[in-house]
Amino acid sequence: MVARARTEAARLAGRLTTMTTVLVLNGPNLGRLGTREPEVYGSATLDDIRADLEASAPAGIELELRQTDHEGELIGWLHEAVDRGCPVVLNPAAFTHYSYGMRDAAAMVSKSGLPLIEVHLSNPHSREAFRGYSVVSEIATGVIAGFGPDSYRLAIDQIGRLIG
Repeated sequence: MVARARTEAARLAGRLTTMTTVLVLNGPNLGRLGTREPEVYGSATLDDIRADLEASAPAGIELELRQTDHEGELIGWLHEAVDRGCPVVLNPAAFTHYSYGMRDAAAMVSKSGLPLIEVHLSNPHSREAFRGYSVVSEIATGVIAGFGPDSYRLAIDQIGRLIG
């Protein structure tokens, strides 16, 4: 009883914060960052990006960073975001251009009222023509591209503002 009263008093005093989990979801080939086309994507690995994001995440935000080369797994994670009420930072990578199944799952995130921010390390519009088309952009809360690993940080900062 005493412990519960202290916990309640601390909460009321604003000393306890509610954590929001943000899913940072990465599509195909992003597990090869650091070695795959470093002239385009830079030398940072996904583990480097994870460490930087965890160190710079706004107060009250907990990150779950995941990567898959499999479309169905990414779709399942987007469904999980809706079920758990988690905002999403999504780098769909090659799925950006053609995965309507992923797009529909991402739309469920947005339609549920959760922020979904599409990110890209490079600027797809400055590369091959096919990279300039995204099936996700029209349903995303926002799109951030071309800032390398900072694209993720900018997206997480914006989610912090949107949910704050």
